[in-house]
Amino acid sequence: MQTQLQPNIIFTNSSSKELKRIAEKVVNNMRIKEEECLFLFEKAELGFLGTLANIVREQKNGNNTYFNRNFHIEPTNICINHCKFCSYRRRVGQEGSWEYSIEDIENIVKKYVNKPVTEVHIVGGVHPKRDLYYYGDMIKKIKSILPNIHVKAFTAAELDFMIKKSGLTIKQGLIKLKEFGLDSIPGGGAEIFDETIRKEICPDKTSSQQWLKIHETAHSLNILSNATILYGHIENYSHRINHMSRLRTLQDKTHGFNSFIPLKFRRENNEMSYLSEVSVIEDLRNYAISRIYLDNFNHIKAYWPMIGKDITQLSLSFGVDDIDGTIDDTTKIYSMAGAQEQNPTLSVNEIVKLIKDTNRIPVERDTLYNTIKKY
Repeated sequence: MQTQLQPNIIFTNSSSKELKRIAEKVVNNMRIKEEECLFLFEKAELGFLGTLANIVREQKNGNNTYFNRNFHIEPTNICINHCKFCSYRRRVGQEGSWEYSIEDIENIVKKYVNKPVTEVHIVGGVHPKRDLYYYGDMIKKIKSILPNIHVKAFTAAELDFMIKKSGLTIKQGLIKLKEFGLDSIPGGGAEIFDETIRKEICPDKTSSQQWLKIHETAHSLNILSNATILYGHIENYSHRINHMSRLRTLQDKTHGFNSFIPLKFRRENNEMSYLSEVSVIEDLRNYAISRIYLDNFNHIKAYWPMIGKDITQLSLSFGVDDIDGTIDDTTKIYSMAGAQEQNPTLSVNEIVKLIKDTNRIPVERDTLYNTIKKY
């Protein structure tokens, strides 16, 4: 059953007073509670949310909007998991499957020699036969070709499997991967933390608790990471808030998350295609409330290949301060699920124009948000 996500935006006098009270807390850098966050989801008009989120965004990052020069490597889409929302997964030997060899990976990376890329983003399926040492060798090969590249690699689900397959603890495995050259980890695999929803949409995936443990352990080793949420399927607002609350609690403890990235459920070519996708209004509402609620996250990212360039521009007025990177048409995860951008690539000049057209300041960054150049 699909959850009704359309909010009631007819204000009573009491709701207006409550919204004003919440707004005063946010403007004064006071943390809002879960029940106040739910009130915003259910009662606040979109314009109100955008205004409030923009205040937070500008308090943290001014008018800056960040991007980087990056490319993706997706080593395989063969996966042991059976996530119902996934349009990407294939079985061994199934039509449409791929599994790159180390030589294949080397050939991809060689295309970027003498190009000013700063990050390679590596995620893929949880392959049943590949362990930590296979991927460690991959990282070493990449860095032998591009010594200065930042390797942001492997979701918690991938890490969980490859480390266990190698007979190591999570901490031992992450130490080993860091020795191989792993610099940070992405935020994928979080999906939605609520255990009941998770059991329904990705029953055999790494658990919520394990996802959080892996990221906490990584942070303790100075391996920073991102965090995501998959929204707009069978979850409700309370599930989203619970998800963000767990992330906020961990961030209080470790300060190891760079950014939060809301990921929109896309319905094409998967087992949840019977659901409708949520509206652009809901996308913007979700960005804004993420920015308001996650007071200890410095950055909220809109992943432009998922929502398209036009909505990405709109999101910059709803709390978003980062739009990811150049991509160079190197990812298939969202295009296979029907995302608007089927061949995602933007030049630096195109990204700069996209940002400037919204009266924001384009800032090229590295993975850890050190400024490379302001435009």
